[in-house]
Amino acid sequence: MDQNEAKRLAARAALDYLPAQGVVGLGTGSTSRLFIEEVGALVRAGRALLGVPTSAASRAQAEALGVPLASDDGPWSIDVCVDGADEVDERLNLIKGGGGALTREKIVNHAARKNIIIVDGSKLSQRLGERWAVPIEVVRFGHASTAAALRAFGEPTLRCHDGKPFVTDAGGLIYDLRCGPIDDPSALDQALRGVPGVVETGLFLGRASVVLVAGADGVARLSRG
Repeated sequence: MDQNEAKRLAARAALDYLPAQGVVGLGTGSTSRLFIEEVGALVRAGRALLGVPTSAASRAQAEALGVPLASDDGPWSIDVCVDGADEVDERLNLIKGGGGALTREKIVNHAARKNIIIVDGSKLSQRLGERWAVPIEVVRFGHASTAAALRAFGEPTLRCHDGKPFVTDAGGLIYDLRCGPIDDPSALDQALRGVPGVVETGLFLGRASVVLVAGADGVARLSRG
């Protein structure tokens, strides 16, 4: 099974957690795109689902598939949010933000009663930071000054696309902070939030209800506790 097949398997497994009718948070990224395709098929078959997209890209895809969508304003009563992750540790803490939508993803994640994370086995680590840098969204004003402060925690790299700084849907920039294996994700998250100019971090701690991990043997279902 290649990685795309594994992602598709995880996306389909997440359908088991959707309500018969209700509100669904739609994540961002390659695995979430596959899930949104599946939601589109359910809606076309008559399922009464309303989506809350976590990015402009997810909104555009869902609209093209005919999925009814809530406004970006909120508040929402989200039954379940389904999203991917870049890294998952043994306690089901997450690093997210590889797709650049970490702030919106965290808002929707916190508005959802249940959060289902869909990944393939390559995303699992004993500790966060072993495989992935921590994405950090910052305001554009003084971002180099913010980056200088972030160097107290690791090596920040401004994320670029086609030779230009990547700009989030909210108008911010992203620094990917390489800090190695993280001993205390909660303490790091709190310290990073205290840096002037930091909008949000890609550390999602204690926010995964279930992690669906697709591999050669099928889908493993990991739950907190």
